[in-house]
Parts: sequence; structure tokens; C-alpha cells
Amino acid sequence: MKIPFLALLFGGIPEQIALVYLAFVIANVPIKWKEIVPIGLCLALVAYVLRLLPITFGVHTIILIGLLFVILIFFYKISISTSILASLISFLALILFETTFLILIKVLFDITLITLENNVPIRIFTTWPQIISLFLTAFIINKWKKVKGRR
Repeated sequence: MKIPFLALLFGGIPEQIALVYLAFVIANVPIKWKEIVPIGLCLALVAYVLRLLPITFGVHTIILIGLLFVILIFFYKISISTSILASLISFLALILFETTFLILIKVLFDITLITLENNVPIRIFTTWPQIISLFLTAFIINKWKKVKGRR
């Protein structure tokens, strides 16, 4: 399914930045926004290109998990096991939030999947609850780790 450019700009890119932030927190990589933002942008652009290709839906997610895994290992020298966990947990959180909020929004606002596909502003609006949830999850885990580390 092709991603409209505005949906990429206002939905896909922030979503991937939030996802990378969560992966960094899980993997104990120091939080540096000058690194998180470009990685999130890169992942969003890869997702955009992959979604243009005639491949089965979901394959792009597997490729993005692998790409994040490789980035954590090679650029941040994170162990293989921690990189796998950080990548998988981050994407599982995204899938969980996306599914939950999509169902809620669909029920509360009576929005069909066809409307989501064809109406870019609504499509963008429906991604923001999951984006905010990813950022909040990462923020809370990061704060909890800092408090736990002080004891």
C-alpha cells in the first residue's frame, strides 16, 4: 500500500523517530536527538520506498526490524541479543498501539479502512495516538531507568 507523501511527512517520519527513541531507551543507547532523528527519517524513507514495491504487506516491517537491528549493532556496538530485543519490542509496541488505536478510532468515529486509505488528513490524524504513545512509553521507561539507577 503506497504511502501518500503528506502521510509520510506528518505520520511516517514522526512514527519512526518515536520508534527509534524507544529502541534506544530499551538498548540503553544514550539519547541524542541529532542521531535519533536521522535514523528515524532513514527508516521512514525505506518504508516509503518498500511500500511502493509489489511485495506482500508486512515485509517492509520485517526489513525495518532488520535495519534497526543492524544500526544498533554496527553504529552503537550493542550486543546482538540486546539489539534483537530492542528492535522487536519497539516494533511490537508500534503494532500494539497501531492496532489498538485503529480499532478505537474506527469504532468511535465510524471510519472505514477505505476512508483511511483515501483521506490523507484522516490518515495522518489516526497515526498520532500511536506516535504519542510510543514517545510516552520511551520517555517513561527512560525516566524509570534513571530513577532505578540512582538507588
